[in-house]
Amino acid sequence: MTGALIAGSLALVMYRLTMAIVSTYDKPIAFNNPLAARLAGLVRTMIVGVSTLGTMVFGIVALGLVALALQLLIQRFTKPQDATPD
Repeated sequence: MTGALIAGSLALVMYRLTMAIVSTYDKPIAFNNPLAARLAGLVRTMIVGVSTLGTMVFGIVALGLVALALQLLIQRFTKPQDATPD
């Protein structure tokens, strides 16, 4: 659960960073050169995409670790206990 808490916290931080990046890049691109405008759009898309990817990776890891903890907890209570030790 500690790992899930850490991953969830990182996902939240990355989400807030992604929203800050998106609000920064909300302005239209104004270049006279069409190649420069395309490159600027490409860089914007890549930066937002990498930030979103990081957010989703940490979020999915957090959910997976919580699901694993629940699975282990359920197995502990449903698995019959052996009376004789090995």
